Amino acid sequence: MIITAANLVNMIDHLKKNIYYNYIEHSNPSVIQIVRIERPEGPIYIKRFAPFSKKDGQSTKEVSISSNMIWRVANAIQEDVPLNIDRILGASYNTRSVLESLLAYTPQFHITYPGRIESNVSSSEIKHGHKHLIWLPQNLHKEGVLHKIETQKVISEIPSQLAIYESLAITQNIHDGTSTVLDIETERRHAQIQIALFLIGRQLGFRTWIAQNDKSIIYNDKKLGEMDGIIVSLKDETLLASFQDAVKAALMIDCIWFKNYWLMPAVMEVEHTTGITSGLSRMKNFKDIFPPFPTRYVIVAPDEELYSLCQRRKLRGVTEDFLDCFMEQTL
Repeated sequence: MIITAANLVNMIDHLKKNIYYNYIEHSNPSVIQIVRIERPEGPIYIKRFAPFSKKDGQSTKEVSISSNMIWRVANAIQEDVPLNIDRILGASYNTRSVLESLLAYTPQFHITYPGRIESNVSSSEIKHGHKHLIWLPQNLHKEGVLHKIETQKVISEIPSQLAIYESLAITQNIHDGTSTVLDIETERRHAQIQIALFLIGRQLGFRTWIAQNDKSIIYNDKKLGEMDGIIVSLKDETLLASFQDAVKAALMIDCIWFKNYWLMPAVMEVEHTTGITSGLSRMKNFKDIFPPFPTRYVIVAPDEELYSLCQRRKLRGVTEDFLDCFMEQTL
């Protein structure tokens, strides 16, 4: 079964609106109040406050659980598989614990603590796990209460990117030995993310430009620049053909997605280490030269969920708005 944002919103909308809900974690003394919900996919507007503080439900400011956040969680849910929302969302969205708690009050979601495998060089050990939600649509509990369920499931604490990017094997000589800008491990990770962006784009029906100096990356025994779906020359792109200065400015941009020859869903720079200045400068230079055009200028940090989702569900028919579920807007 596949669950959607509309399903999650519908479940939460059935909860009573005139009561206060506690967080799952008892260490958080605040309470949650559902104010209103926009159907079918959110946002969900809530208030949260400490019940014995000077502020109460009347004076507390409303905050929202965005539809993007709801979709991102929905895309990660699998039946009878423990779900760690903090791991899915990382540091994104300051209402993630609210969404987690409200879902736990709906009949189909339970709280569970799966065992976790902790590995070191010489051995592996199963230890007590952290809090997860688990979706059990055939095993309902009473609405409006939290229900803990035991599970024999064990999860790995190995970071998800290690499992996902392991399949993106590339040769040691990423640039045929010509690049000395980054150490090999940093450059390997950079290349892996570029490959993931290409594969995500192909899944969504986009053609992909990869920076000119990265086309010699070897993936599955083939140069990336020779793969189907990789743009060979920006000069031949209908959208850019009349703007040669923009073509020159775009040559070294890490990744650009094109669609139907007249659309450009995203311009992206991969910045997974420290500074983002160089990537921002390249994108700004391109943006200043290219006439105003509706697209997304994106600094890409590792997000294994989107890549895993595309591989797991073989997405079809989604719109470009789907991408926004995995982006945070900046000023």
